Amino acid sequence: MSLMRFALAAAAAAAASLVLSSCILSPGKFVSTLHIGKDRGFTFTYVGEVILVDPGAAMQQGLQEGMASTTDSPDEDSDPEDVLANAVDDPAPTPAAPAAETAQQIAEGKAIAEALAKEVGYRSAEYLGRNKFRVDYAMSGRLDRGFVYPVNLDAKSIIPWVAVEVRADRTARVKAIAFGDPDEGMGGSAKPDSEEKERNGTFTLTTDAELVMQNNEEGMAPGPGTKVIWRVTPTSKTVPTAVVRFAN
Repeated sequence: MSLMRFALAAAAAAAASLVLSSCILSPGKFVSTLHIGKDRGFTFTYVGEVILVDPGAAMQQGLQEGMASTTDSPDEDSDPEDVLANAVDDPAPTPAAPAAETAQQIAEGKAIAEALAKEVGYRSAEYLGRNKFRVDYAMSGRLDRGFVYPVNLDAKSIIPWVAVEVRADRTARVKAIAFGDPDEGMGGSAKPDSEEKERNGTFTLTTDAELVMQNNEEGMAPGPGTKVIWRVTPTSKTVPTAVVRFAN
């Protein structure tokens, strides 16, 4: 066994021995809005689908795919004719049909929906099956401190999609991490990850505060008031980001 294959096998064994208690929630089809007032008042909404991703299963699948690709790749001393012959004799496998959802998975999905529904802001939260939820969320308040969505300890969701950082210089930075590729600029892949494949929607920021910066290439939307609309797709790279300055 080569050193690379041994390392991958060891990593797979280590990953299998770990129990990752947290889950990753990812956007599906959605409409999301954020209004920030110059008086620090805000309203955030998210209406649409939520996809549940199991990080342990995703890690295990990635390691298995890495091992398979390493095993299938020819050695440096392989005869090109033998490699071609093997490729003809062993065609690519047909993808297996997805396994039926188990009763335990359904129960876990419903439990997560119930945990979300208990949180202030959720007007509804429903499990649709196949690791997919439909939620209706709206939260209003005052930005005298930071705001993040979603974070729910009962649902074991700890990675926010949208964060508003309130700073001491009367500004606030908005960053919608889940609506873009946070690794862009650091060699991020052009191929969407599994949790991004169903992502499709819009994120709209409106404000009557001073808009210090925003990174939408299309600029501000036409019409009265200050409005920026980011269109989010599975291959979106830009992480919607803006900075506003309050009146006081």
